[in-house]
Amino acid sequence: MAQLSRLRVYPIKGLDGIDRETATILEGGTLARDREFALFDGDGDVLNGKRTDRVHDLDTEFDPDTGDLTVETPDGERRRFDLEDDRASAADWFGEFFDADLSLERDTTLGFVDRREMGPSVISTATLETVASWFDDLTVEGARRRLRANVEVSGAEPFWEDRFVGADAPAFEIGDVRLEGVTPCGRCVVPQRDPETGEPTPEFRERFVTKREETFPEWADAEAFDHYYTVMLIARVADRDRGATLRVGDPVAVVEN
Repeated sequence: MAQLSRLRVYPIKGLDGIDRETATILEGGTLARDREFALFDGDGDVLNGKRTDRVHDLDTEFDPDTGDLTVETPDGERRRFDLEDDRASAADWFGEFFDADLSLERDTTLGFVDRREMGPSVISTATLETVASWFDDLTVEGARRRLRANVEVSGAEPFWEDRFVGADAPAFEIGDVRLEGVTPCGRCVVPQRDPETGEPTPEFRERFVTKREETFPEWADAEAFDHYYTVMLIARVADRDRGATLRVGDPVAVVEN
């Protein structure tokens, strides 16, 4: 039986995620603590992995109960910041590290997700296993860290999430929470990099596209996909279920519209 096997949110956009046993759905339709903070430069542009591979040099830990962020650099420097009461100190430190004038902003109603009118990202464990099998030395956890999904579903087939976009696509429920597919997730440069080192995997995109085309499910609606450098679903939580809570272990069921 399919079930919710992992919830992962990314408290600071572009930096490391944290696993959660439960996640509340905000009124905006995103998960609480996901991309709640983001670093912006003086032009109002966000600093993330698309912009610089230096984000991979940092190891971060975030305590959602206290709002404490711990950052460790490659040379072993370790700093702790209170993001509840003193984001300015953290912004100054990040500014020095990235050699930029940065502010650390917060949005508790929606977060700084890329697609602000949508909701959580969804992938099956079998999809991660399949993608990992396409590359030498890529583990499932490595694929998980590259693709950065919020919701992971076990007990489902590879590319299970592809069925929820296109003509006459069904919806799905996690527990009693209804989600509908909005769009497949076209990928950027970030999945091509080793999340530990930031080094690009040679010909990652080319091999990914070739294997994705070869394994594209016959039951998926190809017209809903602009290209094959696409994996993961961006979903939308039904309005009625905003404020509800997702829990690891919740059953997952496909429901017809």
